[in-house]
Amino acid sequence: MYSDEEGEFAVRAARVIIEAYVREEPLPKIEFPESFERPSGVFTTINTYPMLELRGCIGYPGPYFPLREALVKSAIEATHDPRFYPLGPEDLDHIVVEVSLLTPPRLIQVKSPREYLKKIVIGRDGLIVQKGFARGLLLPQVPVEERWDVEEFLSYTCLKAGLPRNCWKDRKTQVFSFSGEVFAEKEPRGEVYRKNLTKI
Repeated sequence: MYSDEEGEFAVRAARVIIEAYVREEPLPKIEFPESFERPSGVFTTINTYPMLELRGCIGYPGPYFPLREALVKSAIEATHDPRFYPLGPEDLDHIVVEVSLLTPPRLIQVKSPREYLKKIVIGRDGLIVQKGFARGLLLPQVPVEERWDVEEFLSYTCLKAGLPRNCWKDRKTQVFSFSGEVFAEKEPRGEVYRKNLTKI
């Protein structure tokens, strides 16, 4: 979907945007590649360094905006993820930036909820669980990092939606999957690499 060069560009751009926003400086003018004009889902994740604990993660699961616009929005919003205190200038030397470039979510069609256990693949799929107005999303790298099996992945996505952990067994619950290509800094402002989600 995206080359290593495009993934590195996305991470570098997100880092520049984050630093300018946190320092209350004008956002830089970035010459995005032509491929970033296509609408795409994207999430920007900020982790502490070197502990790699989550510090912020915000994004757009669907292709609502051109990638360049969605990337800017997600990078800014990740600095003040409501689950954490806002990122400050003193934090910038102690974080690593990660960008997930996503395919559009697709409804997983099943006759019985138990079929989800065979249709979802850890390391390939991210999940969205939706029931009524409740909606929760977990990126494809999360179950790999947490060493979950498919049932645990479904359960935690339900909890992310504010629903009971076994709500995926309810036929009124919809489960969507998507895939992602994930690029991250190895250290603050350092080398950018493509995450192999099967070998985290």
